Formats: sequence, structure tokens, C-alpha cells
Amino acid sequence: MEQDNDVVGCPGVLHVATRGTAGPGEVVVSVRGGTEAFLAWSEEPLPRGATVLVIGSRGTRQVDVIEWADPLDALGGFTADAG
Repeated sequence: MEQDNDVVGCPGVLHVATRGTAGPGEVVVSVRGGTEAFLAWSEEPLPRGATVLVIGSRGTRQVDVIEWADPLDALGGFTADAG
């Protein structure tokens, strides 16, 4: 099983909910200039539509994920003035 380290650290959205240790869901990950689907495993069940972060690769298009919120979203759309 060759691990796909390119996906580790990438955000994604669950298209099929995970069931925690009872079974995987499916995540679509933004990677390599596009999006790709992977089986998604998590310690706790996560709902369909949840934003997740890939924290590990199991190889054979399987990844470990955690629920994730982009910390920049807390800025409420603030953009710094570069000039």
C-alpha cells in the first residue's frame, strides 16, 4: 500500500458521512490542481457535508480525516490592505 502524501494537509468535503470506527465515508479533496475522491476514515462519526482536513494516508485511495474549520473564516472576510 503506497501512501499518497500529497493529500495530507488538504481540505475536503464529505460526500458520504463517516461512521467513526464502524466504517468509512467518502471525501472529495482539493489536491493537485483539482479534486479527487477518497474513502474517508475518522475516529468519530462525521456528517455528510462536513468540511474536513486530511491528516493521514492509508494508501489505496483511503485517508484519515478530522472535522476542520478554516481559521481564516473567523476573520469574516477581512482582507488586509497591501498598500
